[in-house]
Amino acid sequence: MYKKIAVAYNETPEAERALLSAIELAKSLGAELRTITVMADVPAYAVFAAAGDPSLPQTLEDDREKFYQALQEKAKALALHHGVEVVSHVVEGRQIESIVHFLREQKADLLVLGLHLRDLHITRLWSTVYELAQEAPCSVLGVH
Repeated sequence: MYKKIAVAYNETPEAERALLSAIELAKSLGAELRTITVMADVPAYAVFAAAGDPSLPQTLEDDREKFYQALQEKAKALALHHGVEVVSHVVEGRQIESIVHFLREQKADLLVLGLHLRDLHITRLWSTVYELAQEAPCSVLGVH
């Protein structure tokens, strides 16, 4: 049924629940598992802060890369703990377009997303989930 499963993965508890569900699904189906993480941009204030400390933009960029590397290592360790291998991907760009491009490139059969149970930004969440569901070239599973 599903041979290539992708998980939209970030630092949120919802994404971790999605990853755990995808791990179990990949394990039961013998499917490949991949995570896709879209890096957040360096904050805009970094440009202004550079006037006071010219090394700050590079420091922020280094910290950003370390953060995403640690996040991917966490995903790999979690999957390995459950007996599943995961290949992690980190990309830059606009969230929806980057994920859809990744799904097409990887020929994913299923995208697993974590859904917020309650959130003050619910309209933003649902517009992202809805847009991904409309644009994704594969099935989409939302996990609570």
